[in-house]
Amino acid sequence: MATGLAQAGARVVMNARDAQRLDQAAAQLRATGAVVDVLPFDVTDVDAVQRAISDYEASKGPIDILVNNAGMQHRGPLEDFDPATFDHLMRTNVNSAFYVGQAVARNMIARRSGKIVNIASVQSALARPGIAPYTASKGAITNLTKGMATDWARHGLNVNAIAPGYFETELNAALVADVDFSAWLENRTPQGRWGKVEELQGACVFLASDAASFVNGQTIYVDGGITASL
Repeated sequence: MATGLAQAGARVVMNARDAQRLDQAAAQLRATGAVVDVLPFDVTDVDAVQRAISDYEASKGPIDILVNNAGMQHRGPLEDFDPATFDHLMRTNVNSAFYVGQAVARNMIARRSGKIVNIASVQSALARPGIAPYTASKGAITNLTKGMATDWARHGLNVNAIAPGYFETELNAALVADVDFSAWLENRTPQGRWGKVEELQGACVFLASDAASFVNGQTIYVDGGITASL
């Protein structure tokens, strides 16, 4: 998504907790000709979030587009799920979108302009065994998106979400390598394959652009049709 926005002309600000990996990712994107800043901080630390956003806007300028993409997954039987792990997952998947969204939105509201794109999931609408906490977190993102739009649209903000289906990512590496699961997924998905991360670019650029000026509070499923088909 950062690549897609950069190709559309955006100056990109990349965030992560790990400064070394962040610098590596930024270098790869700069190699394509993109203008990239890095802003390392932990999105689950509200004080760090507010400080980083405030410092960046004071020194570099306004953040016009925000993509809330922090996320994690833990699998296991719900009856045995560790409460501390549940809290950690929710802080990462839900609290972070609120913390960063609120910090950025305050400045957007003052300017009466801004685009926020939250990353939901096919699990916002569906569930599978062993991932109930993740499903709960992504359902929360969908409704948080509606709430943000309801509160902030009158101030000139557009807040929407992208809900990816099953994509070939590091988070899903074990599932991609599982022959049986991949076969099930290909049969279950009308397009018959895993998604490729590049296929998230179009929805992201659309929601961040003037083309989506009257789109608010919506969740766009980029899932190969899996939520449309029984």
